Amino acid sequence: MQLRLTVNGTEHALDLSDPRVTLLDLLRYRLGLTGTKKGCDHGQCGACTVLVNGRRMNSCLSLAAMHEGDEVTTVEGIGTPDNLAPMQEAFVRHDGFQCGYCTPGQIVSATAMLKELAAGWPSQVSGDLDAVALSDDEIRERMSGNLCRCAAYPNIVEAIREVAEQEGPA
Repeated sequence: MQLRLTVNGTEHALDLSDPRVTLLDLLRYRLGLTGTKKGCDHGQCGACTVLVNGRRMNSCLSLAAMHEGDEVTTVEGIGTPDNLAPMQEAFVRHDGFQCGYCTPGQIVSATAMLKELAAGWPSQVSGDLDAVALSDDEIRERMSGNLCRCAAYPNIVEAIREVAEQEGPA
C-alpha cells in the first residue's frame, strides 16, 4: 500500500507493507522522528501527541494508512535545538519537564491548545462560550490528555501561560 504524506514540511511517499502500522510507529521507526514517544500505546498519556492538519491527536491510536495527503507536525517540526520555538523555550525556562519523556507531547499539545484558545474554542470549564478566557483551570483542562509522571504540572502551566501572554489575543 502506498502512502503519501507531509511530515514537518517534507513530503514522503512510503510503501506500507502492513496497513496496521500506527502513525506513531511510522514516525518513529520508518522516518526516525523519535521525539514522539510511545508511552501507554492506548491513547491515555499523550506522549505521542502530534498535529495532523493543524489539530492535535494521539498518534498511537491512528493508523498511518488513514493519513493519505495529510500534513503531520511532530515536536521536531515545532523547533530545533538551535532554534527553539517559544513554547520550547518556556518549558526550559520554567523547568516544565523532569525526566523529559512526556515533554514532546506536552509541547505539541500546548502549541495546538493555544491555537484552539485563540480560535475561541470552549472547553469543559469555559465559563463564557463567547469569550473563552485563559485561566489555570482552562489550561489544565485543555492539557488533561497529557500526563506527566514526574508531576511537573505547575511548571507546565506557567510555561504555557507565559507563551499565551507573549502571543496575546489572536
